[in-house]
Amino acid sequence: MNCTSTRFGSFEVPDESVVTFPSGLLGFPEQQRYVILDHDTEAPFKWLQSMEEPDLAFVLMDPATFHPDYHVEVPADALMEIKGGEREDLTLVVILTIPSDDPSRITANLRGPLLMSHKSKLGKQLVLSEEFPTRHPLFPSASPSRGASTDVQPTTECPA
Repeated sequence: MNCTSTRFGSFEVPDESVVTFPSGLLGFPEQQRYVILDHDTEAPFKWLQSMEEPDLAFVLMDPATFHPDYHVEVPADALMEIKGGEREDLTLVVILTIPSDDPSRITANLRGPLLMSHKSKLGKQLVLSEEFPTRHPLFPSASPSRGASTDVQPTTECPA
């Protein structure tokens, strides 16, 4: 199927690469179908591009990359919604916010992670307690990176 993005242009997406969020994402309940794109195979970032809205894309990252102590208790109803089975079939990622005026001040939303099942290709945004910040600094002392690639590729599986 074809996907059109204001960031990446038009490209073909295999049906098995589409992840459906039956409840949508917070603030975007109508947008339910997404594809995960590799920004750069060497970078830890991925893009979650809406299949229905060309302007809607989120930057994702595995929270273990920058916060090894981040652990989430997944509610049973969330597992049922995404038909999640075994732990190894699930992926948990967080949405990043990258300020346009200073990309070195990237933050991660630890309160609203995305849970996805590799098998069912279903996902759900969790809403955790207030002990988890919505703007956790990713690189408190980092400087902006230079020379990042703009080449993107659809992934056939959810990122691990």
